[in-house]
Amino acid sequence: MKIDSLDARLLALFAAEPRIGVLEASRRLGVARGTVQARMDRLERGGVVRGWGPEIDPAALGYPVTAFVTLEIRQHAGHDPVRDHLGLIPEVLEAHTVTGPGDLWCRVVARSNADLQRVLDLVVAHRGIERSATTISLSRQIDHRVLPLVQTTAEG
Repeated sequence: MKIDSLDARLLALFAAEPRIGVLEASRRLGVARGTVQARMDRLERGGVVRGWGPEIDPAALGYPVTAFVTLEIRQHAGHDPVRDHLGLIPEVLEAHTVTGPGDLWCRVVARSNADLQRVLDLVVAHRGIERSATTISLSRQIDHRVLPLVQTTAEG
């Protein structure tokens, strides 16, 4: 989907102030309220914006430990059963099929390093998982971000 500089400014504004509202956004961007609403609807329909909800920090919820888990799965059953299993574990924040030494990559959170063992035990409890390797994050250097990509896309 093509986005322009107004789309980029709109996305940056709502990313910085998600509760701003359409009327205030239109005032700050210098465009009509209907334009802002139409752009928001188009960005949502086009899949650029997946949601307008709050960004939630797992650490603030009591899950300060982040780890990345690489899983090797049994090839005969495929990824879907393992994906379904992982989807039942609240501490699994995301999972990706990957190339390289593993088959699936997961980002998980835990209340402590000891609690991480509990989470890992839940993760590998599926018979479709043959082995795992875990790396614990010591600190986040760059938060998840997309706005620089939005700006580059709008300029290009």
